[in-house]
Amino acid sequence: MTESIVNAIRTIPELRAQLAARRAAGASVALVPTMGALHDGHCALIERAAAEHEIVVVSIFVNPPQFNDAADLANYPRNERRDIELAAGAGATFCFVPAVDEIYPSGAATSIHVSGRLTETLEGVERGASHFDGMATVVTALLNITAPQAAYFGAKDAQQALVVQRFVTDLHIATRIITVETVRDQEGLALSSRNARLSDEQREQALALSAALRLTAEMIAERRAQTPQQAIAAGLQHLTDCGLEPEYLSVTDAQTLAPASELRGELLIACAARLGEVRLIDNLTVNANREAATVQ
Repeated sequence: MTESIVNAIRTIPELRAQLAARRAAGASVALVPTMGALHDGHCALIERAAAEHEIVVVSIFVNPPQFNDAADLANYPRNERRDIELAAGAGATFCFVPAVDEIYPSGAATSIHVSGRLTETLEGVERGASHFDGMATVVTALLNITAPQAAYFGAKDAQQALVVQRFVTDLHIATRIITVETVRDQEGLALSSRNARLSDEQREQALALSAALRLTAEMIAERRAQTPQQAIAAGLQHLTDCGLEPEYLSVTDAQTLAPASELRGELLIACAARLGEVRLIDNLTVNANREAATVQ
């Protein structure tokens, strides 16, 4: 059972002092990093963390280096009071709400770069290397600040979770990375902070994203596709038929993100598409073993 949240903590020394006192009393600490605009998907991460640890820190920080589009950064939804209330209701102990210069002090000249396929495909192509550099740097800073036993990430950002696991392993950071299943609305749309920018009509159109992923996965699971390219083509056609502009729809190895050359093993089907000014991402995994194909 976690403590109830009182208010936001804005400085690193105050947060560290609060956590040191709890650790001295034997409490374990979990971190849920967010960029705010909390929704039920974030709350699921917080609830899972609260069920497994006495202290849950929810960071609320819109990280400028993760944006390669200044307009996207400016338009990112922000509602600090609502975020804190939602985090508290889900079981957070503290909300860490730092200013940009608290995370990036004057003269900051260090970044974390993960090289290789994990960052050079999918989102790495569309958003550039700086996106994952920015994410890896801020997550490393947050892990150093909070020193949690575990940190919780959503499966909707599957590539991000893989990148985090890579640098945590490489840098010998003593934090377990927990990935929590994607939360969807009743119609199947993956919950996202960006959904708030969709009109009612666009929200209906956006359902094509999860439908295209499901179609691609079912073609693999039901043996209707003989190659990854056949399954991908069907998903892309569904997206364009529904008025979305796909950036990519890929079938890759679920752990390495190497493009699938055949329909075997655990595969990640990942997609990004634009609907007007809103960019949406989603993914599914499918176990394509010919003996027992299943969609997850």
